[in-house]
Amino acid sequence: MKLSIIVPVYNMASEGKLEFCLNSLVNQTVSDYEIIAVDDCSTDNSLEILKNFEKKYPDRFRAIHSEVNKKQGGAKNIGLREAKGEWIGFIDSDDWIAPDMYERLIARAEQTGADLAGCDYCLTNEHSFQSGQIVHNNRKEQTGKLTPDKYRSLILDGGSLVVKIFRRSTILEKELWFPENIFYEDNAVGNSYLLTSSHFEYIEEPLYFYYQHEASTVHTITQERCEHRMEAGRLMLKEAKRLHYFADYRQELEYSFTLLFYINTLFSYMIGCKKHKYSFVKALGKEMKETFPDFQSNPYFKERTNPEEKKLTAMHMKSTLYFMLYYKLLWTYRNLRKRLKGKN
Repeated sequence: MKLSIIVPVYNMASEGKLEFCLNSLVNQTVSDYEIIAVDDCSTDNSLEILKNFEKKYPDRFRAIHSEVNKKQGGAKNIGLREAKGEWIGFIDSDDWIAPDMYERLIARAEQTGADLAGCDYCLTNEHSFQSGQIVHNNRKEQTGKLTPDKYRSLILDGGSLVVKIFRRSTILEKELWFPENIFYEDNAVGNSYLLTSSHFEYIEEPLYFYYQHEASTVHTITQERCEHRMEAGRLMLKEAKRLHYFADYRQELEYSFTLLFYINTLFSYMIGCKKHKYSFVKALGKEMKETFPDFQSNPYFKERTNPEEKKLTAMHMKSTLYFMLYYKLLWTYRNLRKRLKGKN
């Protein structure tokens, strides 16, 4: 079989989201493929929708029900264990893809001898195939046979896994299983999916439609999700050590960890959570300092971090209490300014 498309599904039945996604999959132009949709203990009628698609398309659609909710990583692992395709593609169950996306990615990979191929996506808030804001996932200079410089670039700017295809043989050989029971599972193993490849090809065109709605993981901020992001950061480093690329790309991994584990967590927590726990903010800074004591000297941190975040980060490293008091005053001031501008 040429391709296995793995779709983790959890409570996506409303507003036709799941059906729109699945219709884009069953109508792919690539030949000889299977869709493995894994229901992760949904409490709505997502499983019923999957079973209906299985009845309608028995030659290409498989519906699997997980008895235990393991989040997307667990559902993807179930799909990987069942997959038969030479190539593997992942898609989120609220997104959809162009009819020829997989045909074009596989053709590009096979024509060039690549074992990894990807494209761009566009952001959209409507169920249509009209391109919205285009997000370029990669760059042309990252393509071709992969070198240490290209691996460094992919660690820093690897793009999303859902717009790429991977060799199933590599996934199984390198045991690239996703962490289960946490969100941000792609962040934990994304580097390993890229750095175990030897040749990357890229189609600079948005063939994937990334649906923007309030239930998306990226739009939901809780302390639990912040803790999951922190765990994904820890696992990212563990993966790098397991597959022996930590030492070669330490600077890039240090910055990636700083961004994932620390900066994104700290500021999304402060902005998105109404109640701020001193103990949580202090523990976050303490672990960051223990893991990479000199992260503020990292060249990528210096180059890529905006001045305000650098200032606030340095403040947090010196005093959690001072940082939290300052941040609260800053946020209050900015909200007041917005309200005053709105009245004028």
